[in-house]
Amino acid sequence: MTRRHGYALLAAIIAAIVALSTAVYVGVAADTDTRAGTSLSGSGPSRPSAAPVSAGSWVGTWSASPVGAEPGTANEGMTGRSVRNVVHAGVGGTSARITLSNLYGRSALTITHATIALAAGTKSAKASAGTMRRLTFAGSTRAVIAAGAQTVSDAVALPVPAGADVLVTTYSPTLSGPVTYHPAARQTSYAAEGDRTADETGTAYTERVGYWRYLTALDVLSDEADGTVVAFGDSLTDGKNSTADANNRWPDYLNRRLRAALAAGRGLPRYSVVNAGIGGNQVLADARGRPLENQAGIRRFTRDVLDRPNVKIVVIDLGINDILRTPGTADPDRILTGLRDLVRQAHAHGIKVVGATLMPFGDRSGWTEAREGVRQTINAEIRSGKVYDAVADFDKAVRDPYDPRLLRPLYDSGDRLHPNDRGYERMADAFDLEYLKGSAAARL
Repeated sequence: MTRRHGYALLAAIIAAIVALSTAVYVGVAADTDTRAGTSLSGSGPSRPSAAPVSAGSWVGTWSASPVGAEPGTANEGMTGRSVRNVVHAGVGGTSARITLSNLYGRSALTITHATIALAAGTKSAKASAGTMRRLTFAGSTRAVIAAGAQTVSDAVALPVPAGADVLVTTYSPTLSGPVTYHPAARQTSYAAEGDRTADETGTAYTERVGYWRYLTALDVLSDEADGTVVAFGDSLTDGKNSTADANNRWPDYLNRRLRAALAAGRGLPRYSVVNAGIGGNQVLADARGRPLENQAGIRRFTRDVLDRPNVKIVVIDLGINDILRTPGTADPDRILTGLRDLVRQAHAHGIKVVGATLMPFGDRSGWTEAREGVRQTINAEIRSGKVYDAVADFDKAVRDPYDPRLLRPLYDSGDRLHPNDRGYERMADAFDLEYLKGSAAARL
C-alpha cells in the first residue's frame, strides 16, 4: 500500500467515526424529548415547549399530597371550567414538569389544555408577561387520566426562579366526577368559566379557593439543587394555622434556612425541601371513603416519598393523630412499629430518615394522662436512637418550659396543638442542617 493510499484509508476511518458519534448524539438528544410547542404569550416566535438537553438534576420544588374528593364535585367535577392553581417554588430551575392526580375521581379525567406560567405577583391569577407556556403530555395537549391514576407532563423550557409563585392551569370540557384536591393549602388559587388556560390577565378568574385541585407536584430541572428532602407528616407539616399566602409552614422555613446557609458558603448538600403533609394524617389508619381518603402514612409513603424525584432525605413527623383519634388509649408499640416500617421502606431506596419527636397537646380536647403517657413513651424511644437515623426534637423546641405537656404560649396559634408562624419557624430552626449530610444508615 502506498503512503497516499494509507492517508486516504486513515481519513475514511476518521470520517466514519465522526459520523457514528454524531448519529449517537442526535439519537440521545431525541430521546430526551425536544418536541416543539407554541408560545401563548402573543404573536412572537414560538418557544420550545419541551425542555432541551441541559445540565442539572430533576428535583421537587413544590408538592402537595392528594387528600380526598372535594365536597360538592361528585357529579360534574370542574366540567367546562379552568382551574388555576398557585404554588410556590422552593428552588429554581430551567425547565419544569407537573403531576396531575385523579386519585379520587370515579371516571376518567380529560384535560384538553394545560399551561404553566410565573405569577405576576402575590395572591394574583395574572401571569407575568412572556412566561406562559403550553404543557403537553406524551407530546399531546390532551391528557386522559384514569380514575385512581395520575400523569406527569412533558418537560417545558421555563426559567423558574427560587421563591417565585407559579400558575398551573388546566381545563376539562367533560364530566369527570369528584375532584381530587388538597384542602387547607394556606394558598389562594382560582377558577374561571370556560377555557381560560391561556389567559394572561387573570381577570376571568373570579372564584378564589384555599385549596389545590388535581395538581400534586411541580418539579424543575435545577442547577441549584442535587436532591430532594420530603417533609412527611400531618397538619403540623401541612402548616395549619400559618399565615395564608405567606409560605410559613415549617418546611418552607427549613428550605429558606438551607438556601441561606448555602449562600453563606456553608458546606451542606444542595437540596430542595417539599411538603407531603396531610391534616389529620395517621401512621396506621385511613380515613373513610371509597377509595379511602387521607390514606395512612404506611400506605401513601411510596407515592408521596419514594416516587418523588431524587429524594435523599425524608423527615417524618407523624403519630399525634394516632394518639388523639384512637378510641381509648393507643398502643405505642403499634405506632412505633408503623414508624419503623416507614424507615425500612426509605432505607430500601437508599433514603436517610430524620424523625421528629411528637409535640405537646395538653389542654386540647381529647388530652388525657393516658394519651400523654403514650406520647412520652414514643418520644423516649425516638430519642434513644432506635427508630430513626437522626432526631429533630420538635417537642423540646416548642414545649412550655414550665409545663412540658403544653405548647409554649409564644408559639401557640391558639388551639393548643398547632404552632403559629413563629412556632413553625422555631421547628425549622431546631432541625440540625448537618443531618442532611450522609446517606441512610445500613441498619438501625
